[in-house]
Parts: sequence; C-alpha cells; structure tokens
Amino acid sequence: MIEFQGLSKVYGGFDAVKPLNLTVKRGEVFGFLGPNGAGKTTTIRMMMGILVPSAGQVHIDGLDCHTEPAEVKRRVGYLPDTPIFYDYLRGREILQFVAEMHGYSRTEAAERGARLLAEFGLQEAAEDYAVNYSLGMKKRLGLACALIHDPVVLILDEPINGLDPRASRDVQERLLAAAARGVTIFVSTHLLDMAEKLCDRVGIIHHGQLVATGTLDEIRAEASASGSLEDVFLKITDEAAAEPTE
Repeated sequence: MIEFQGLSKVYGGFDAVKPLNLTVKRGEVFGFLGPNGAGKTTTIRMMMGILVPSAGQVHIDGLDCHTEPAEVKRRVGYLPDTPIFYDYLRGREILQFVAEMHGYSRTEAAERGARLLAEFGLQEAAEDYAVNYSLGMKKRLGLACALIHDPVVLILDEPINGLDPRASRDVQERLLAAAARGVTIFVSTHLLDMAEKLCDRVGIIHHGQLVATGTLDEIRAEASASGSLEDVFLKITDEAAAEPTE
C-alpha cells in the first residue's frame, strides 16, 4: 500500500533523509520511530507532497505522491504533528469545510461532521472557535478531519501527543479498529509503549537513515537485544550514534 523507492531529502550538504527503501502492507499498522531530528516528519511531509524529495519516489496505493497528489489525498487521511486551523472557524465549520472539499454535499458533510464531533467528545465545543481549543482538542479535531472521508490510508505524526489518558486510549482503539477494516496506518511517535502495543511492524530511523525494520521479535534478533521496544530502540540508536560517519 505504501512503497518508498530510494526516497531522500538533502538540504545543502545535510542529508535529512538518506535513500529510504521500505514497503508497508495493506491493513498494516507501521510505526516510524526515531529520536528528535531523525527525519520522521521530513519523510511524512514528502509523503504528503508538502516537501519535494531530492531523489527517489514514494507511492501510495500505486499512485506517485508527487505526480498524482490530488488522487493520493483522496485516499489518505493526514494528521500533522501540530494541526493548524483557521482560528475563527468553529469546530463544526472546519469539519464541514474539509468534508465538502472531499466532494460531499452540504447535508452529508454536516452529518459526517456531527458524527465525528460526537465520537471524539467535541460536541460541546462544536460552536467554539478553533483558536480557543486546547492542544488536545486540536489533536482530536485534526483526527476527525483525517477520518471524515473514510480514507484507505492514515498518515499520523504524533497522533496522541497532548491527549489525556482516556482520549489516548480511545484514539488507539479507533486506530486498531480501522486497521481491522483494512485501513493502512503509518504512524510516527515518540511513545514507544504505544508503538509496542499498536504496531504490527516498526522502522527505526536515526540521522536520516533507516537502521532497523521488522516486528519487535525480528528487531530484537537483529540487534541481539532483549526487553521492551524501548530497550531495543535505545540499544539500536546508541549503536548507530557510535558508528563513524562518512
């Protein structure tokens, strides 16, 4: 469902993302992990056509993200690390706008928006302006926007950062239910305990380079490590940091 073919991003002499080759299967929850500055958000922004790659390609559902961006966006629900909305639109109006942009009629857009506001516990804030929303409320509204057109792929950058424990669990359960319906989920997160419970496979990126990928058991075996995903992650990134750079 998602295929990276030598995807890279260079700024001057700095390799933000080194050639990335990776495949994510349909219905898989794939965790994209790495320290701050490792290249996670840069990779996601190239997937969404926000950044132009220096080399390589990424395909989603067989479509090139940079030559067929409109078709890709019809299939993808995207949550950035920091959702940004028109401050003086109400929560209800934002969902209405996003749904209509995806081609739904005013009536169906309103129905979909109302349903998601209720599901994400935002119905009491439906008539509040987005500028007054807390970070957690903005995250929930952003997730509602990502889901409003029933996408076949979700690309999520830190989806539960800023959520309280109840909302965090609700979001994780929703993602697992979506994956069970065949939705492919590509999620970047620093929360390794969440990734361990949620993801079928993970990839670890460090200094722009993919240094490990597979199930937790496969990565444990490759790294000759044991313990939790956090333990394995720290061992792999410590070893990668110790390797001499060219």
